[in-house]
Amino acid sequence: MNPSPNTAIVLQAWMLPSSIRHQVIFDVLDALPPGHSVTLINDHDPKPLFYQLDAEQPDQFRRQATTPPNPALFSVVVTRQSSPDHLPMA
Repeated sequence: MNPSPNTAIVLQAWMLPSSIRHQVIFDVLDALPPGHSVTLINDHDPKPLFYQLDAEQPDQFRRQATTPPNPALFSVVVTRQSSPDHLPMA
């Protein structure tokens, strides 16, 4: 499956130094408005990142695996869920 057409951000995490990789990913995800997505491409299965994300921000994001650009990589679309915590302030 390919990313949805409204997925404009592609984060090639495997190109980031490992010392800052998770922080950069979390910064990008924190900046996503509800309903928006980022395609995360990595050189290994990002399960540890998602365990941390689920623990720190439960039910805030949904994930869908996609076809990576290279068979040696992993690709997943991460979408911020709409929730009362992320509604625009009046």
